[in-house]
Amino acid sequence: MERKRSLSPAPILLLALFLILSCRLAAVQAFATADGNEVCVVKISGMVTEGTTLEVVEGIREAELKGYEAVLVEINTPGGLVDATLKVTEAILNAQVPVITYVAPSGAIAASAGTFILLSGSVAAMSPGTTVGAAMPVAMTFEGVEAADEKTVKFFAGHVESIARSRGRNETQARLFVTENAVLGEDEALRNGVIDLIAKDERELLDKIDGWEVETAAGTTTLSTKNATLIFRKRGAKAWLLQVLSDPLVAFILFLVGIYGLAFGFMTPGYGAEVVGAICLVLALYGMGMFDVNVFAAILIVVAVILFVAEALTPTFGVLTAGGIICLILGALFLPSEPFLIKAPSWLTEFKYTVIAVAVASAAFFVFALGAVLKARRRKVAVGVEELIGSVTKAETDINEDGGFVKVRGELWKARSKKGSIRKGERVKIVDREGLTVIVERSEAAEEGQK
Repeated sequence: MERKRSLSPAPILLLALFLILSCRLAAVQAFATADGNEVCVVKISGMVTEGTTLEVVEGIREAELKGYEAVLVEINTPGGLVDATLKVTEAILNAQVPVITYVAPSGAIAASAGTFILLSGSVAAMSPGTTVGAAMPVAMTFEGVEAADEKTVKFFAGHVESIARSRGRNETQARLFVTENAVLGEDEALRNGVIDLIAKDERELLDKIDGWEVETAAGTTTLSTKNATLIFRKRGAKAWLLQVLSDPLVAFILFLVGIYGLAFGFMTPGYGAEVVGAICLVLALYGMGMFDVNVFAAILIVVAVILFVAEALTPTFGVLTAGGIICLILGALFLPSEPFLIKAPSWLTEFKYTVIAVAVASAAFFVFALGAVLKARRRKVAVGVEELIGSVTKAETDINEDGGFVKVRGELWKARSKKGSIRKGERVKIVDREGLTVIVERSEAAEEGQK
């Protein structure tokens, strides 16, 4: 009998090794053959979070490794988190390659955190119809949005002034962005020395700055950007995940869902809610680790959930529910303890209304949905023969104290008469059971006994 040949693993291993070496060689060649006349484009859109930081840092690192001519950071943001903003400006100021900051496209804004980022570039530019400013740090309160305390405002005013000074820009105007919430269009920004030029698109921008001498952390360099190739970086999965998780609104909702899942899972095991809750809680804690969190606010959120659960278990006509809603709203509003560098009131107003909606929905869920589930679980379980007690049917055979049979719901059951003999075909009522034998009596007798 001919033995079946098995494929030797050696060729497979050699092929895998060849592919790995080929990929490594291609990567080395990519780094070695970069001619320098390429510009890496990083886009900042939406709220500035840790995801934004990762995108900018990785874009600058890629440009440094591959020998790109510059990094072009396109800005269109209402602002964002303080820590993330400071990390972005730090990365730009310490870059070994020129970083061009550019408010684009037409109609875009570089508000609050975006102002800090724009001023930190080796070259700062704006496209027509764009604005910059409104960089006063703000804080959330129960009444609404208000300016941060005087000490915080002074700190950020001095910091943005320092950034402008390091890039040779108008320090006074930079300070006014923070202290007076000043806002400038592209023409005013150019006249006031906030930006270096106005360009309608990336190509015009790169052509205009070709030959400029700019300062980087590595020293003075001359830009060669005319006809440069634009390399647009796609947002990676990690950056996208950080962008989502470090949003305070998303972190709050995940935190709440996590606690709900654990509570629901412990009270009604078997549905997998505790697994979902644990995952959401871990993601929430990871996200909240990217901005300063008020511990007292987190405790208020936990207390709110406890009050909702207590209401579902022991109804108090809404007293605990009202307390839970108040605790949940206060906890959510005060959860981010750091000030925001964000244009008010758009994002913050949306945050507040979302929190209120989530609080009301949470109360409704616990009071009605979870309450109904718990009541259903407390009901006496009726299965098997117990479920048949009280049913009326007919005798399939003669039934006496020694036995017989009845048919209930299409099934034959062994039966015994409680008193006297019952003939086949007579109507009987199941009144009790003994093991798997049902005890029956004539239905007429049962009715007389009830009278």
